[in-house]
Amino acid sequence: MFEGTWTALVTPFSDGEINAEALARLVDLQAEAGIDGVVPCGSTGESATLSHDEHERVISAVIEAADGRLKVLAGTGSNSTAESVKLTRFARSAGADGALLISPYYNKPTQAGHVVHYREVAEAADLPLVVYNIPGRTGVNLLPETLAELAAIPGIVALKDAAGSMDQAMRTMQLAGDDLTVLSGDDSLTLPLMALGAGGVIAVVSNLLPARMKALVDAAAAGQMENARNIHRELLPLMQAMSLETNPIPVKTAMQLAGRCSAEMRLPLTPMTTENSSALEAVMRGYDLLQG
Repeated sequence: MFEGTWTALVTPFSDGEINAEALARLVDLQAEAGIDGVVPCGSTGESATLSHDEHERVISAVIEAADGRLKVLAGTGSNSTAESVKLTRFARSAGADGALLISPYYNKPTQAGHVVHYREVAEAADLPLVVYNIPGRTGVNLLPETLAELAAIPGIVALKDAAGSMDQAMRTMQLAGDDLTVLSGDDSLTLPLMALGAGGVIAVVSNLLPARMKALVDAAAAGQMENARNIHRELLPLMQAMSLETNPIPVKTAMQLAGRCSAEMRLPLTPMTTENSSALEAVMRGYDLLQG
């Protein structure tokens, strides 16, 4: 259901407000590149600084702009189960194809607590769910045994894996089997994870080069590993540049350098340092991504 190449969309701002016109243009860019789907209101979309009303407006705007040309996996996660239920129900009513839920952050529930959290959302919202495991942001790593338990819950269909461990990914795939599609949550680990059996990626770099990221995933899925390796090597410097500072600072900066949208972010995110911005610009020049 959620295999292929998915873009974790940035959220364009203008003078502190959501720039709906720029957001629609970004969705058009993704659709024209043939991307499989987009993910609004994820970490890359600065969901942590969006109000509930803004969260709903971004999801609705992306669904409207997509207009059936690509799928929409709405970010609806929260560290509050009730809030996650509310946002996921809204995503369903707005016409989203599914919801991406980050594991509850800050309050650090137990493994059992995570199972109850995701079960509550799955039962209450009746929408296909993708579990997002990113220990670096949440403080808790979802173990393969826990993920296998989650995979048995109706409605939980996929995992965005940003744990960074090949061993853990293999163990998860062994235990969950066909019940859970694994998607890479790290651009640079897309090819290694797909070689192990993952079904694709939710990517950051595809904000900039969607067609090339899709070509990488499509080649890997078709078993064309030499071609996939070549594209991986081609994209690796840009993938690495997206980690020069905390996501989404580099990609937001890159989008402005490419003339796609403003680099404006909300506090506590701050503009990229001059040194890192220069390094990013140098990398982008190699891909002919700089505006003008």
